[in-house]
Amino acid sequence: MRQTTLCYIDDGEHYLMLHRVKKEHDASHGKWIGVGGKCEADESPDECMMREVREETGLEITRWHYRGIVTFISDTWPNEYMHLFTADRWEGEPDMGIDDEGTLAWISKSDLPIADGIGDPQINLWEGDRLFLRLLLDERQPFFSMKLVYVQDELTRATLNGQPLPV
Repeated sequence: MRQTTLCYIDDGEHYLMLHRVKKEHDASHGKWIGVGGKCEADESPDECMMREVREETGLEITRWHYRGIVTFISDTWPNEYMHLFTADRWEGEPDMGIDDEGTLAWISKSDLPIADGIGDPQINLWEGDRLFLRLLLDERQPFFSMKLVYVQDELTRATLNGQPLPV
């Protein structure tokens, strides 16, 4: 299982997100996601997150919260453990054109399509991301473990702290 990180940089009203549009053969092509990537051999999850944020945005994270771990199982893409973070303090201004995988933008939290009838349907998210974004938006939510199982690009099963979730 590969180890990855994903960070949602939070200014209070928005998350800084990446629209993955620059690579053709990208599992997340056309989707909006947080900032992150693969852990290197000698990195802890927080070191990886800080490096990936610096590489993809130019920001230096100064305060972050380790929010959960998501286990992705797929019949198409490599399986992974994704370490999920939010960050609410940083130094610098985001370089919106730095990333070679997509385009950065501040997305209003109220525009995130996390449930039917809520948010902007033009913001294309993975179905599983809708589930964990609901948890991230609740700052009182304790650290969680989520498992997401995909067949092709369809979410077929999800659990939160070992309990089944409707998909």
